[in-house]
Amino acid sequence: MARSYPEAKKGTQVDTYHRVQVADPYRWLENLDSRDTRAWIDAENKLTSVWLGAIPGRDRIRQRLTELWNYERTSAPQKYGERWFYTRNDGLQNQAALYVADALDAPPRLLLDPNALSKDGTIALKQWSVSDDGKYVAYGLSSGGSDWEEWHVLDVDAGKPTNDVLKWVKFSNASWRRDGTGFFYSRYDEPKADALKAANKFQKLYFHRLGEDQDDDLLIYENRDQPDWRFQGEVSDDGRWLVIGVNRSTEPKNLVLYRDLAKPWRQKGEKKKVAHASAPGPNVRNMQGKKIKTESQVTPTETLIGTWDAAYEFLGSSKSTLYFLTDADAPRYRIVAIDVDHPDKANWKELVAQARDTLQSARIVNRSLVATYMQDAHSAVRTFDLKGKSLGEIALPGLGTASGFSGRPRDQAAFYTFSSFTVPPAVYRYDLSAAGGGVWRAPKTAFDPAKYETKQAFYTSRDGTRVPLFVTAKKGLKLDGTNPTILYGYGGFNIPIQPNYSAAVAAWLDLGGVYAVANLRGGGEYGRDWHEAGIKTHKQNVFDDFIAAAEYLIAQKYTSPSKLAIRGGSNGGLLVAAAELQRPDLFAAAIPQVGVLDMLRFRDFTIGKAWESDYGSVDNADEFKALYAYSPLHNVKPGSDYPATLILTGDHDDRVFPAHSFKFAAAMQAANPQGKPKLIRIETRAGHGQGKPTTMQIDEVADVYAFILEAMDLAR
Repeated sequence: MARSYPEAKKGTQVDTYHRVQVADPYRWLENLDSRDTRAWIDAENKLTSVWLGAIPGRDRIRQRLTELWNYERTSAPQKYGERWFYTRNDGLQNQAALYVADALDAPPRLLLDPNALSKDGTIALKQWSVSDDGKYVAYGLSSGGSDWEEWHVLDVDAGKPTNDVLKWVKFSNASWRRDGTGFFYSRYDEPKADALKAANKFQKLYFHRLGEDQDDDLLIYENRDQPDWRFQGEVSDDGRWLVIGVNRSTEPKNLVLYRDLAKPWRQKGEKKKVAHASAPGPNVRNMQGKKIKTESQVTPTETLIGTWDAAYEFLGSSKSTLYFLTDADAPRYRIVAIDVDHPDKANWKELVAQARDTLQSARIVNRSLVATYMQDAHSAVRTFDLKGKSLGEIALPGLGTASGFSGRPRDQAAFYTFSSFTVPPAVYRYDLSAAGGGVWRAPKTAFDPAKYETKQAFYTSRDGTRVPLFVTAKKGLKLDGTNPTILYGYGGFNIPIQPNYSAAVAAWLDLGGVYAVANLRGGGEYGRDWHEAGIKTHKQNVFDDFIAAAEYLIAQKYTSPSKLAIRGGSNGGLLVAAAELQRPDLFAAAIPQVGVLDMLRFRDFTIGKAWESDYGSVDNADEFKALYAYSPLHNVKPGSDYPATLILTGDHDDRVFPAHSFKFAAAMQAANPQGKPKLIRIETRAGHGQGKPTTMQIDEVADVYAFILEAMDLAR
């Protein structure tokens, strides 16, 4: 590979942070559309394609991946009116399609097939929301992997879209009024600069009335003093309450606002008030469709939770009582009831107290609480009545992950999916009245789970912390240190990593590999304390946990440094890059995917400012010191013998700006041109990963596995 990398010129850019001068020679790669950057991207992709294409066995890996990927995937069904809605992928479709059925087991009718919207399969159905009567579906489409969504409305009876089109929607749900006249959603103003790069500021909450132009949407809430605040509106199941969650970053803390939708738009004799921090535009309308000319015609939005002290997730309501899942005074979460007429904390009623296990989520179904817990990162599901009395536990098929629990207070049954590292997701039906249920849909695959097993181990990190580790491999695996192994991790943003099936993982196991997942600090496996132990100035704990997992696998003779690869995406891409720079002796290969790799400039792009809650800010001297100490881009040392590295990104990634990966690749290639390969694979019609077409996913995984096996001298 010596001297074969594309030329990446070095500029003279130098920035100063707290009297520390920091060079940024590859700043020019942040200009994605410049002639120099596009030429560099083309040259890097050509080099990577040629290099990967020469690895023996890659086509065989791709063929087996295609076989394993070809299985039916169905989401848990949801009932609206007398209709059932769910998505389905027949196996190798690039995108899942949306279906409707008149009865649970009746033949479904295709409603929306995103595969027909683009030739390359890069338009994805990202979200969908059904009106209460089942007559309309609001749905968000994303193109090329972007976080930006364009929303439309489908007339279910007609089977075709209406004329409703909503643009510049990002990080938003859609929640219908129960009368079906329209829905609440959040969006940004149209970007004045590059939409894939510009920082996202001043999100606003709107109501869209069916049949009207987006310009006439009713502005429900904004705050012109808080550019980083984001809003999620949710209508209660009884239709009375609009509950607005307010976030200012990715930290799991939020405010809660609300409106009583049962009240007149403005009560007789009420003083003039404003629902948001500024007057609406000239075309904004009220809930009756009348144009608003002055802010005096807008009702107020009330504050329920007005301090940034905890996380509050709205679960449902009963008359004037709102139910929340929260970590207020409970770092492993509890469920409380708050009366909007008496909202002081002293009046809250605790329904489900904090337990030893972390309460991950809850739904109200059949007037009961279905609560999903994490027991050392795998699922346990318990039920309670609305007064908090325990009703028992839902038995799960094994050590894995239960999710979904679609169902509403009026429904008798809940539907959920269950999967593990070796068992693909099946949809289960659980009747809460009868306290029993079974499989509704289960796929058939070309993978035999009976040949494999998952074990959970616990190892000790550098500071003595006990950390869980899942290890999946063939039964009877010989522990002689020769097994090719992939270690995966994330460790951030309060996100837990739990057992889930992946055709890609199945293919690695099928190749004779070992797959290990470490549940690192910074994640949400053990609640708030576990998360906060891996953020800001404590972020090094996450890397220490990951490195200790590698050392454990080697000590237990699952593998050895020459047969160990590490992989992670997004925050996990940061993890992989930091780990390979800090302990290059431990790994044969490293795969940092769409990683946050420039820790001094992440906040300058798209939604990056929100990540300061986890990473810290360069404006704070102590946090800058910590960031600079591990920032991958700034810790590449010339001449170092780093592992073989394949960097993955997409040039449409507007979550983690792709220049992170570009600059890191240029730095790694320049550091040791004669060392192990340092390649970058850049998808030119893909983003952060969500909505990536099946064909792209298969090609990518085949390249990754071929690269890893070549680095381990096992490519055949």
